[in-house]
Amino acid sequence: MYLVCFGVGLALAVLSFLGGAFHFHGGHIHFGSHGHGAAAHGGGKASIAPINGFTITAFLCWFGGVGFLLHHYTSLLVPATLMLATAGGLAGAAPIFWLLARVLAPHERELTAEETQIVGVAGRVTGAMHSGLTGEVLFSQGGALRSIPARSENGEPLDRGTEVVVMHYERGIAYVRTWDAAVEQLPSAEHRSLQ
Repeated sequence: MYLVCFGVGLALAVLSFLGGAFHFHGGHIHFGSHGHGAAAHGGGKASIAPINGFTITAFLCWFGGVGFLLHHYTSLLVPATLMLATAGGLAGAAPIFWLLARVLAPHERELTAEETQIVGVAGRVTGAMHSGLTGEVLFSQGGALRSIPARSENGEPLDRGTEVVVMHYERGIAYVRTWDAAVEQLPSAEHRSLQ
């Protein structure tokens, strides 16, 4: 049992590290908090729940490792081994919780609607859109470069490097127009203010 706990904890820790280091996209595992995931998206500072994916992984590693060593290299009774293994697991998980709660969580903040709004964003075509095919648009938002799958809103072919504006966003696809076409669509007062 101890060896299995150690193996599972170690495997989860390695997968988590590799997923972060190499940006695997097999889904997202959010560690617990009051609210929603890693950063509490309900405003204010993020608060981390003591029992979350990271602390469970650390607990399993330490519980399994300490339990295995005590079981095989001491003559302690099963209840004593179980208690000491549990204490070892808690001792291993505590620094992880401290790191999350005191170091990482205070730097998390809630994103505003303006910071995540796609419609109206200006960008540049990085994957050409021809014959109704989906391309890609690169844009800057919140101080970071982002890319999004995109299609030409009116079916017009768009080559790489074309400046575009997202007109609407639907089912993960941005529908774009060239900058000039988007500006022509604005009411005349707004058009004058942009020039």
